[in-house]
Amino acid sequence: MEKITIFDTTLRDGEQSPGCSMNLREKIEVAKCLEKLRVDVIEAGFAISSPGDFESVSTIASTVKDCTVASLARANIKDIDVAWDAVKHAADPRIHLFIATSDLHMQYKLKKSPAEVLEAARTMTAHAKKYCSNIEFSAEDATRSDREFLARVVEAAIAAGATTVNIPDTVGYTTPQEMRELIEYLRNTVPNSDKAIFSVHCHNDLGLATANSLAGVLGGARQIECTVNGLGERAGNTALEEAVMAMNTRRDEFPFETRIDTTQIYHTSRVIYNIIGQRAPLNKPIVGKNAFAHEAGIHQHGVLANKKTYEILTPESLGIPQGSIVLGKHSGKHALEERLKELGYNLDADELQKCFEQFKVLCDKKKSVSDADLTAIVTSRSIQDVTAVSDGYELDWFSVHTSNFTTATCTVCLKKNGEKFESVALGDGPIDAAFKAMDNIVNPPEHSFELYDIHSISEGKDTLGDVTLRLMSGGKNYTGRGLSTDIMEASIKAYIRAINKLCAAQ
Repeated sequence: MEKITIFDTTLRDGEQSPGCSMNLREKIEVAKCLEKLRVDVIEAGFAISSPGDFESVSTIASTVKDCTVASLARANIKDIDVAWDAVKHAADPRIHLFIATSDLHMQYKLKKSPAEVLEAARTMTAHAKKYCSNIEFSAEDATRSDREFLARVVEAAIAAGATTVNIPDTVGYTTPQEMRELIEYLRNTVPNSDKAIFSVHCHNDLGLATANSLAGVLGGARQIECTVNGLGERAGNTALEEAVMAMNTRRDEFPFETRIDTTQIYHTSRVIYNIIGQRAPLNKPIVGKNAFAHEAGIHQHGVLANKKTYEILTPESLGIPQGSIVLGKHSGKHALEERLKELGYNLDADELQKCFEQFKVLCDKKKSVSDADLTAIVTSRSIQDVTAVSDGYELDWFSVHTSNFTTATCTVCLKKNGEKFESVALGDGPIDAAFKAMDNIVNPPEHSFELYDIHSISEGKDTLGDVTLRLMSGGKNYTGRGLSTDIMEASIKAYIRAINKLCAAQ
């Protein structure tokens, strides 16, 4: 079967969408997950956009060994030079340059004539080719461009050294039939089309991103640009998990293969959602909570008789925990390690010890620990390590008093660099009082709450509570996450982690 290249732009197009920003350590954690997922190309960022972006692209390029690492660049010399400086240490570096080709963009955004755009595509692709052989050229807003002009630009870019030509549906405007016809037109019209791989990059403004990408593949594209969970500008991009599983499930329509390890999809999805402080919509295809839930009686009967009646793919194929083993306070580290391996987590000795300690603490609070609890512990442990601030505050202890006829009071003790700080505050409720007490200690920059979300990890009144909150300050988001059977403790942990990130940034 022919191979479809999976180009992941979660760290560039996904990360630049509102509410999805990540710091360097978080980006590296995502890059490692993408490497385990076995994507072919990681677009690590837009190197020239900021010193922070340059650092993250450069660090990821030096860290990742089993994927191509790309940086985006506008079609100008400075962008391309900076992009190369950022990715030059990668095992397989790629420069991804772009310029708009639609009349609308050329006139109002670029203020350039078609002749100027054509010349820029040719000369800037040639400039990038001086640095490395792996060059991708994108014609921004291609689906709203004049076809004949687009073909001339593509021909010029390939002649100048582009090895991949991307045809973006930048504003999610096209339809599957149009996308297929456009790719077929370019492959049949451009004389040197056989010298490059054609790619599609689709946005989801009309809910057609995945369908348009798959139509592009049927038209001859052999690279799909996508993001985990469909993150991206406005309504998002093609969701990696949807495109990959559609091709895997419908081999009769898509006789192609990717190198994606699908058992890493669920874990990667969870890690990214946790980092950006979001959760999958209940009905999100592939990774949503209800993706494999059956409530209608006739559906339940069919699934019990034969899963294939209503399930066209299996939770196991995505790495979704399905085991029924329940561990408790008498379970040892070996039993925990074996169960984690069955769930797809191979931890080193240090990580296992940390998770075992958290597992034992949980066992003192719950009679039994489920697979969902174990997954939450591992994910939470990983995210805590990644999002931790080296010299930040930690929770030592707290005490709260509240009722329906008195003002809530909370005393909090935080520790930092071996020193302890205590404060007490009143609030509209226990959470408000706790946050005010912490503010008295930390004195953080002015901020607002964009999100405060609580949900249960498993069933029962002793379930773990998972708290995610997001702060806004100076136009940037700072997320924190806390996990505990005590919602107060989980909330305090989530808030102090977000505050630590805010203070470190400012």
